[in-house]
Amino acid sequence: MGLSLISRARDSGPGASSSFTTATNTGRQRSGGESVINYSYTDTPFTLLLWDIYYFFYFSWALPWVVWPLRPCHGGHFDEMAVTASNMWCLFIHGILVVLQLGFILTLPLLVILPVWTAVLWLGFFATLNWALCLSLNGPTLTYHSDPMYAEAKEEHAHESWIFINGVACGEAWLLSNINRLALTFGRPVMGIHNKTDGIIFDVFECLVQRNLSYATTDVREAYRTVKEELYNPAKSKVIFILHSQGAIEGSMVLDWLLQEMPQDILSKLEVYTFGAAANHMNSPTKHVASQTAQQRNPTSLTTDIPLAKGPLLDSPVQMRTTSTSQHHERSGQSSLHERRPPTPPTVATDVTAPQQQQQQQQEGQEQHPPQPQRVSSLVPRCDRVIGHIEHYAHTTDFVALWGLLHFVTSERASNLIPRFIGRVFSRTSSRGGHQFCQHYLDGMFPLRRDADGNAIVTAAQGGGCDEENNDFMESVVERGGRGTEGEDAREGFANSWALLELAGKREASGDLAHPEVAVHGSFHGKLSAHLDDGRDVKVKDLSRLWQYRNGKSPPELPRGMVPDADGVVRAGTL
Repeated sequence: MGLSLISRARDSGPGASSSFTTATNTGRQRSGGESVINYSYTDTPFTLLLWDIYYFFYFSWALPWVVWPLRPCHGGHFDEMAVTASNMWCLFIHGILVVLQLGFILTLPLLVILPVWTAVLWLGFFATLNWALCLSLNGPTLTYHSDPMYAEAKEEHAHESWIFINGVACGEAWLLSNINRLALTFGRPVMGIHNKTDGIIFDVFECLVQRNLSYATTDVREAYRTVKEELYNPAKSKVIFILHSQGAIEGSMVLDWLLQEMPQDILSKLEVYTFGAAANHMNSPTKHVASQTAQQRNPTSLTTDIPLAKGPLLDSPVQMRTTSTSQHHERSGQSSLHERRPPTPPTVATDVTAPQQQQQQQQEGQEQHPPQPQRVSSLVPRCDRVIGHIEHYAHTTDFVALWGLLHFVTSERASNLIPRFIGRVFSRTSSRGGHQFCQHYLDGMFPLRRDADGNAIVTAAQGGGCDEENNDFMESVVERGGRGTEGEDAREGFANSWALLELAGKREASGDLAHPEVAVHGSFHGKLSAHLDDGRDVKVKDLSRLWQYRNGKSPPELPRGMVPDADGVVRAGTL
């Protein structure tokens, strides 16, 4: 569930400064009157559907913020509510679809009393009409590419591949606006995989089907094929996967498939960034059992020297039951389960006796002993999740984020067996808490540069790009405290973040610093904050990896303290 950072910034518009800006962590909730998750995406579809319906109404107070506020449109023609011909057409068609689909749902009970041929005729007529209206919104293909006028391909970025999946109610026009806005913001060409719209209401039904049945629609399968090809492409060392709204549901399914069959060192090239995620899980398992155990035993530690081959390591209900069974067998004279299972293979180079030497010892009649657990030759990496980086961005008044991401990262798991929502979460509390990708998220978190008249610069040739100076969200001060400061979820966010903190405060030197740049103090059960050596508060821009990509820039690949894993892969840093 990672590190959750809430930015409490006064939203006074681009170019304005707030009198007080802070960011506060709210990881998972503690027990005792707080929300507890006792189900997971692997439960029965009926169970998941009931919970989804319950929380739909529970968070329904935030429904207006899916489109609110309608103004201002600081992103120019990219914004979904900007007055342009294509936007007005999209809104007009969606208005018709909402009325028609609501009417269709209300007529469904009548179908049981109508003659069969009448019901079939009505269903066929409505399906054809709905398809024709959506056809005017959707394009003929599933894949799109950003316009070169917003970002041209550069040799320095040739090793990167940027892929985006859109959210609910997004037709061709809005998808093109999304990927062009991303291209202008980050200075790279972006590929868009179109999650085609069937109308707002039917899209929500599709979200329920995808979340609860794990049903992969055509665009999910296309995304899987595309991401997999890019990961296997030896010319690519980074695959940046950006997901919005329903796109996060589809992206989580793509990750599940990739984790099932792809080598872990290749998956370390993948970086995932979500906005207003509607997903109910995001998987990225640890590579080492020792790392997972360290998270449970000592959440504040960023490294561990637990031997990788030293018997049982898990502190979980499964382990407790296994240990109990093992003790029962020992008392009854039977061999222990842990004695009978194969030893955990060491994943770090150790001084294991060579096969030739073992054969020589056998020939000389020397007594043979079973291999003893070996201690790792170096510490387990501070972050050894399979996927290189995962970050989530959300507004705390965004209905979709509340129904998805924020619900699952701010609720305590009733059992360690329930899968976690992996990744750092940057949640913002402000009056701009809408759900639209360009108008609300990118305008509020990655605003565009503006000209002398205050208008957004919307092309690269005119000097457009991400505004690095007037950004209330990125300038927000981070304070970790409140809910979610305890437990295993704390360590992961810190492990992924401290490297960027060091870079934010590093001195002009050779890079080999004698002392850490970050001093962490406080208590995980009270407040915990971070400061750089020069006394500056840590800001969101110091922690956000995605921010490091703005305007064609790139984050460093091997920050100080991050070392290659046993297989040569740098976790928490791409290849």
